[in-house]
Amino acid sequence: MISIVVPAYNEERNLDVLYARLLGQLEKLRLHWELVIVDDGSPDGTWNTIMRLSERDSRVRGVRLSRNFGHQNALLAGLAAARGKAVISMDADLQHPPEVVPQLVERWQDGYQIVHAL
Repeated sequence: MISIVVPAYNEERNLDVLYARLLGQLEKLRLHWELVIVDDGSPDGTWNTIMRLSERDSRVRGVRLSRNFGHQNALLAGLAAARGKAVISMDADLQHPPEVVPQLVERWQDGYQIVHAL
């Protein structure tokens, strides 16, 4: 299994798009996967969106922080919750295109322990 960890702060509008684009890429891989979205104390509807996605797809899991702790702490919380043999971290604002996920996984399957995308 691979884990995609996504810190999210006020990303209510982006999460459906991120999920759809990731789903399209992850389904091609024929691997078990999970999407861990960490709500970093968002005052908008980010948590509600995470819960809706999780209800629709059991591979989506949410972690909710009690307040805004910052991007790096949200990432660490997601890494702690991840269950995969490999973890890919991405930003919820689509700064990191989901379309690169298959290439990252391919390099990991080639034996690389750390794969960095530019």
